[in-house]
Amino acid sequence: MKKSLLSIFAFGALITGLSEAHAQTNVFDNVIATSPNHTLLEAALVQEGLQTALQDPTASLTVFAPDDNAFNALATALNINIDGLLALPNLNDILLYHVLGVEVPASGVTNGAIVDPLSPTNSLKLTVNGSNVFVNQAQVNAPDLFADNGVVHSTNAVLLPYTTVADIAIGSPDHTTLVAAVIEARLLPALTDPLASLTVFAPTDAAFTAALNALNLTAAELLASPDLSDILLYHVLGEEVLSTDLSNGMLANPLNTTNTLKVTLDVSGVFVNQAQVTIPDLPADNGTVHVLDAVVLPSTTVADVAIGSPAHTTLVAAVIEARLLPALTNPFSSLTVFAPTDAAFTAALNELGLTAAQLLASASLSDILLYHVLGAEVLSTDLSNGMLATPLNSANTLKVTIDGSNVFVNQAQVTAANLPADNGTVHVLDGVVLPNTTVVDVALGSTAHTTLVTALIQEHLLPVLTDPYSQFTVFAPTNTAFNNLATALGTDLNGILALPNLTDVLTYHVVGQQVLSTQLVEGPVATVNGTNIFIFLDGSVVVVNDANVTAADLASDNGVVHVLDKVLLPSFASIEDNGTLNVSVYPNPAVNELMIDGASDVVYTLVDMTGRKVAGGQLMNGKITIENINSGTYMLNLQTESGMQTLQVVKQ
Repeated sequence: MKKSLLSIFAFGALITGLSEAHAQTNVFDNVIATSPNHTLLEAALVQEGLQTALQDPTASLTVFAPDDNAFNALATALNINIDGLLALPNLNDILLYHVLGVEVPASGVTNGAIVDPLSPTNSLKLTVNGSNVFVNQAQVNAPDLFADNGVVHSTNAVLLPYTTVADIAIGSPDHTTLVAAVIEARLLPALTDPLASLTVFAPTDAAFTAALNALNLTAAELLASPDLSDILLYHVLGEEVLSTDLSNGMLANPLNTTNTLKVTLDVSGVFVNQAQVTIPDLPADNGTVHVLDAVVLPSTTVADVAIGSPAHTTLVAAVIEARLLPALTNPFSSLTVFAPTDAAFTAALNELGLTAAQLLASASLSDILLYHVLGAEVLSTDLSNGMLATPLNSANTLKVTIDGSNVFVNQAQVTAANLPADNGTVHVLDGVVLPNTTVVDVALGSTAHTTLVTALIQEHLLPVLTDPYSQFTVFAPTNTAFNNLATALGTDLNGILALPNLTDVLTYHVVGQQVLSTQLVEGPVATVNGTNIFIFLDGSVVVVNDANVTAADLASDNGVVHVLDKVLLPSFASIEDNGTLNVSVYPNPAVNELMIDGASDVVYTLVDMTGRKVAGGQLMNGKITIENINSGTYMLNLQTESGMQTLQVVKQ
């Protein structure tokens, strides 16, 4: 009997031991409560009466367990102590936001998974980055602490069920590409940080489609790009900036600091670089989201070249004021900017009698600036002498002159070329070019003056005549006039263009002021060449040297053009006293005879304007018969033993 009792007791002890050996463990009692690093989590769970749920042997749970350091950091961030943290009215929701109703070991976590915790206030966003696992912004610092009713993953931060900027994008049907890119770039931890203050400029799916087309990429190639993170972080500011905080010309520093974001405000809306904000101020607990209609890229643009130059502050201010930053910051464009320096603007303002403020307020500001921009990238090696380029302001062309190593655009010289940008190139100018119609444009627009234009280009005279701050009178020989000169000289147009004094001939047709036909008076007029031309008036007929004005007062913004039927030659045009005789010639103009007074024993030579001798010999009876020579202007050379004289005479 005693042995039987002993056997019974032994069996009972065995049963008890076996029961204790097979008692189920749970995530609260056997993981959290036994951890020296999770005492604050344990206290919070007990206070909220949630330990029972975590002890449920029938449950299957995943607990993301913030350690004590995480709770202390949250208290500091909220500027409260631990007691204040435990007194938060939504503490229950916060704690349940850390618990999933299914067991998910670390090996079961997939990047970008969005899962629903026991608190329905928000989802949890999971990120796997190499060997690192994140839940929202919190990193798992000790994974896979198993119990029979689930698993615990220790984290270094407390999760808060806030609506974040990431949630705004995730909840939008128009931002699926952005969300996929954020997930692929492992940026969910940054954007789900409930204690951050962020501004996200969020391109739509249509914006990404347009960008991919422009870059000739597929969505898969974009997601695989090593630049993906940089592109996305270029869309994020590290502070909350509402639309009311934005100002025109504001330069904002995004989380990708390789470049700034340029803000433009105009009547049509708000732009960030080239992208327009279509929906502003979508609120989140950790910032705000502005929807964009385009993807912005951290490329160095032609605008950045100017912004980074201390010599282009006026140009930058003008571009900002004219609301042209969106055009110049477009990373998908190809542009050439001719960039006047501050000194160039100062000179232009002085010429125009304007202040900088008046320029910035001018209704013509945008037109002036766009006249400095080509819609294609044109390097200095792509330029050619006489090239006519059409800028974005197509009201006029830009005229390129290459004279040796010197390059001019209209009247302005290129002082620094080929400053590279990702969307084009910048050439620095020492002058501001204006889209004014110049005397050159009058000639360019005339089919009767192609030879004159060719000669002006060849002799590099476009910079002079395109100067918008000067005034000129151009006497413009027609193509026929040049052809006639070629015939008289026994050559052709190539021979005319090869004349060694062609520049002198051309500048002899230019007066350095505007003189309308109604302002012409008889007599000598100084030319740019330095030699005089001579005006003869006969009623409504105007004769310049021996050339007739066939069309007068063709107007431009920098002067006037009068059309001639002959080419003027400076070497035979002076009527100034260049000798030692003191004679008079009359009548002049003459029809049949020239009378010479004041000298005897005179030998004369009469030459036409091409230098060809038409008459000559010993002066008889003080007169020269000219009835048999053609009408025109001639040079009369008189010589005696005591001196000589050269005079211009006109045969009518």
